[in-house]
Amino acid sequence: MNTSALIRPAWTPATIALMVIGFMVFWPLGFAMLAYIIWGDRLEGFKRDVNRATDGIFAGCRRGSDKAARWGNGSARTGNVAFDDWREKELERLNEERRKLDEMLTQFDEYARELRRAKDQDEFDRFMANRNKSTAPTKTDPSTETTSTKRGKGSNLLDD
Repeated sequence: MNTSALIRPAWTPATIALMVIGFMVFWPLGFAMLAYIIWGDRLEGFKRDVNRATDGIFAGCRRGSDKAARWGNGSARTGNVAFDDWREKELERLNEERRKLDEMLTQFDEYARELRRAKDQDEFDRFMANRNKSTAPTKTDPSTETTSTKRGKGSNLLDD
């Protein structure tokens, strides 16, 4: 028995005949058959990629509707009271853990933001100190020495 398809993406007599007939009947059909002959072997990979992309897009919708159907408002009771009570307690415990984790994440984000701000402030202070050193006059003038020694970490350019 022959397992190869009669119409496959290759230059076979059947595909050539279909392409010619397609051009005679309606020219876009002929071009479609020509495209199938040339690029049809890539069609499986293309279909697989498109299916994965659409599955990824609509997976969130499915998860949301499945979750609502299963766990929403206690309407999806199994009939086993002990199991339903245990499930509700576990879901409450998991929700509490989620809230704790979200709170810890918020605290860590604030901590990291404060560290970045402190690091940026330190770098800015060093830049300003180096800048002030490079713009300072090269002569040793007693009036400039007293003002430069009075400058501290929080000095401002507007103080001059």
